[in-house]
Amino acid sequence: MNTETQETLACHYKDIITLLGEDPEREGLLKTPGRVAKAMQYLTGGYEENPEEALASAMFREEGYKQMVIVKDIDFFSLCEHHLLPFFGKAHVAYIPNRYITGLSKIPRVVDIFARRLQIQERMTLQIKDCIQKTLNPLGVMVVIEAQHMCMQMRGVSKQSALTTTSDFTGFFQQAKTRDEFMNLIRK
Repeated sequence: MNTETQETLACHYKDIITLLGEDPEREGLLKTPGRVAKAMQYLTGGYEENPEEALASAMFREEGYKQMVIVKDIDFFSLCEHHLLPFFGKAHVAYIPNRYITGLSKIPRVVDIFARRLQIQERMTLQIKDCIQKTLNPLGVMVVIEAQHMCMQMRGVSKQSALTTTSDFTGFFQQAKTRDEFMNLIRK
C-alpha cells in the first residue's frame, strides 16, 4: 500500500467532507479521511495484480478430464465506476479443459482481482471470461454474475430487490445443451 498515495487521498477526502458541510476536525470525523483512503486503496487493489499471472501460477497439464469444471457462488464486492457505490453478488464460472487445468482457488482469485477495480458488471463478466480463455485456452468458458447494485437500490429508482444478471461464454458453451447443463448445475 503506497503511503504517499494514501496521504494524498486522505487530503482529498478531508476536502470532500468539508464540501459536504461537515467539520473534518470534529472527533468522529478526525480519522475518517485516512480510513476512507485506506479502504479505497484496498477496494481498488485489483489494479496492482495481474489476473492472468494469478491463473497461470497454478496451471497443470490436465489428466484427460474433458468435462465441465465449475466454481460457483463466488462472493465478490466491487465499486460501480459511475457512482463509486458498491455492487456485490455471486459469480459462477465454468470451463472445459483442453490441455490445462488450474488450481480451483485461482478462479475466485481472478474474480476478486477484476472486482477490486472501478467496474461495471458487464465488463467484469467479459474480463473474467477473456482471462480464463486466453490463459488456459480451454474448449469453452462460461461466466454468470448475479449482483445487487447500491446505485440502483440507494438512489435513483430505489429498487431494493432488483438483481442484475450478466453472462458470457465461448467455445462449447455456444451450444444450448452445454449452457443449459451449466445453468442447471449452478441452480442446484
